[in-house]
Amino acid sequence: MLMSAPEAGAICGGTTMNPMSDVCWECIFPIKIAGTRIDGQGSTPDGGMIEPPDAADGNTICTCQAPPPIYERTGIAISFWEPARIIETVKDPFCFPYIGESVYDEYNNTAELSGANEENGGNQETPNTFSQAHYMIFPVWSMMEMLVDSSCVESGGFDIAYMTEFDPLWNDDELMFYIQPEALLFANPIAQFICMVDAVSSNVGLPLAPLFWCIGSYSSVYPLSGIIGHSDHIQSQAALAARMLYKLAREGLLVDVGIYLCSGVNTPIWVKWNYRLQLAKPVRSAGCIPIGRTGLLWTYFKNPPFFPGGDNFLFVIFRKRACCAS
Repeated sequence: MLMSAPEAGAICGGTTMNPMSDVCWECIFPIKIAGTRIDGQGSTPDGGMIEPPDAADGNTICTCQAPPPIYERTGIAISFWEPARIIETVKDPFCFPYIGESVYDEYNNTAELSGANEENGGNQETPNTFSQAHYMIFPVWSMMEMLVDSSCVESGGFDIAYMTEFDPLWNDDELMFYIQPEALLFANPIAQFICMVDAVSSNVGLPLAPLFWCIGSYSSVYPLSGIIGHSDHIQSQAALAARMLYKLAREGLLVDVGIYLCSGVNTPIWVKWNYRLQLAKPVRSAGCIPIGRTGLLWTYFKNPPFFPGGDNFLFVIFRKRACCAS
């Protein structure tokens, strides 16, 4: 899996990701320390004016359980946005924009796994997009040996946690229904019409967490597969990245670290306003966006023709981190 093939590299071009230059460091703001808010000078999805609620709000001193003989530890409530995960959405299977290479595999170019843009026939043509997705653990501060002594920063190293090339459910809407039967509840005009409210909210501020089946201007998280219909190709990729987050949360593979000061919480129904997306490849975006923000505001010139690594995207996931620092 780690051996790259020359013919594969020609399919998936680009350069290796540089955490210093490809990550939007302004997006970690605002930071709250003991109830005091610190704003950064940079691009944030809401202009630094609207923030989702977190466990650090209204708390200065906090306490958490600890192993004996301490039993309880005291600290200061802190919250910030942590760049901790990466999601790649690729039309070329086994392509990793993170390293700018494809991993050699005999199934690399099979039609069953490759992504594409298609149009359905008829009087009204609806473009469909299919992409594979990779979910990666990206504790960038630990990797760069920054803040390694803080209890509020995830330790460890880079790892590939999930690849949809090995998940048959990602490639088939009908198979996905067997483990996500609740999709029937939202496959109706009323549920989809309600998503218009979430679309407006995500474009002017933040998405609405109670409308968990909506992803703003991106339509719906259901079905949880790699097929989505939208005229904006880059926005479709952001929608698939959001679907991947929800899919992992729904399967119990994702914890939310912005709800409880002392530990992460499993959220089968995600709290989507605790996540931000930043496009890092093929072209780095200037800032980050909340889930559901329309591509009309941020997708221009982000996928130039004939650009190395084009149509293979890398999103840095910023998650709300609330913790009790001691």
